[in-house]
Amino acid sequence: MPIEFRWNAWNIGHVAKHGVTPAEAEHVVRFSARRKRHRKGSWIVYGRGFSNRRMEVVYIVDPEGTYYVIHAMPI
Repeated sequence: MPIEFRWNAWNIGHVAKHGVTPAEAEHVVRFSARRKRHRKGSWIVYGRGFSNRRMEVVYIVDPEGTYYVIHAMPI
């Protein structure tokens, strides 16, 4: 089943502060095998972004099953 993402001005701006685009954050979530529960119902994923840089992405899953990225940055 394909993963659907929800983007708005807040989360686009937040990941941009760390030099991450929505496309790169989505790439890490889609292709990472390393994910675990984070805090307050969120998930954290570690993987490789574009140019093979190491990344972490934190997201929540909306009741409709849509992924909402709340944090993404290179590590």
